Amino acid sequence: MGVGTTQAEPISLDDFVDADPAQARIGQLLFYDKILSGNRNISCGTCHHHDLGGGDGLSLGIGEGGTGIGPDRVAIDIRKRIPRNAPSLWNIGHNSVDVLFHDGRLEVSDQFGNGFDSPAEEWLPQGLDNIVAAQALFPLTAQFEMAGNPGENDVAGATHDRIDAAWPIIAARVRAIPEYSDMFIQAFDTVEEPLDISIVEIGNALGAFINSEWRSFDAPYDAWLVGTPLPADAERGRALFFGEARCASCHSGALFTDQDFHAIGLPAFGPGRTRTFDKLPRDVGRMGETDLLSDAYRFRTPSLRNVALTAPYGHNGAYPTLGDIIHHHSNPAAARATWTPEMANLPDVPWLVAVDFSIRQDVREMARQDAVLDINPVALSDAEILNITSFLNALTGETAKDRPLGRPETVPSGLAVD
Repeated sequence: MGVGTTQAEPISLDDFVDADPAQARIGQLLFYDKILSGNRNISCGTCHHHDLGGGDGLSLGIGEGGTGIGPDRVAIDIRKRIPRNAPSLWNIGHNSVDVLFHDGRLEVSDQFGNGFDSPAEEWLPQGLDNIVAAQALFPLTAQFEMAGNPGENDVAGATHDRIDAAWPIIAARVRAIPEYSDMFIQAFDTVEEPLDISIVEIGNALGAFINSEWRSFDAPYDAWLVGTPLPADAERGRALFFGEARCASCHSGALFTDQDFHAIGLPAFGPGRTRTFDKLPRDVGRMGETDLLSDAYRFRTPSLRNVALTAPYGHNGAYPTLGDIIHHHSNPAAARATWTPEMANLPDVPWLVAVDFSIRQDVREMARQDAVLDINPVALSDAEILNITSFLNALTGETAKDRPLGRPETVPSGLAVD
């Protein structure tokens, strides 16, 4: 879609996958319970916190081996920053969502007979209700996110044997807690006794929570769709967004994403997402999943609903403000050339400083990244950038900060809640 494209579509509850309230309540507790992590020191909520709009407010997060949340999180004993910005959870339970993660490594698919094309391939268990339930299982097995390092705990060790080997260990931890066992027996038809609780029920509980907790479609823009005018600056931004600025060529549909993959030329930094045969601290994006050179440096288009709550921006959190990322889209080459490391929100980790920006010294790699760009830049004035920013703020739900369940004060394991 280009100039003259129509506005995004209205959203209703009918557009979301169903979420059982009793299962969602279990999922809320599990989401904040560190029992799911290898060293029992980090939860899903640590990096997707209610106080931080479902994210962590960092460019690249500190996972396993840190303490605290968000910009105040401190590295105690980490070997690597999380390679990518914590993705938003808003509306990922929408029926249109069939691919997740920045590189799309989880997709709805019949390829492996379990409903999904995922890093677990044929080892992903049967019975997961939807893509969000499947997605919830993978951070549990990620070394630098929640699993921990080999030799530190049984989950990390099992994960390095085969990705699915850790999930039974995690399930055993959960079902050994009587409060969880009782809740699962009440909420799941598949569970008659504690031994019936598997990683499938845990994933489905987490999915039910995420799908119901992060629905949001009551923004000023939604009111505009049924006749309520936007403020003048937001209206000017809306006209630009769907018109001459061509933002909707990728940020289209009800969620303001085409769910496709594009190279937008963000400044490179961080540890990269290295592969066995590619040790450079770079992130090749979609190509890391498909091994197709045509997918190099392309990343999934993010949804823009509640985008004002989820700074910083880009797959690596390169830009601290909406104005910065809009400016980048309007002139990627200039923005990339003038970007400075100070723009990245990276908590101080002295032993990782040598890695944080090393890729920027690789002249050949920078040339390769410079050569791939899917944006047809549209020059925007400062005033136009401000107007588009106002429109993006009009995509923030009126009740976005008032979630149905929120963060629990305590969890059944008795571990501290971040």
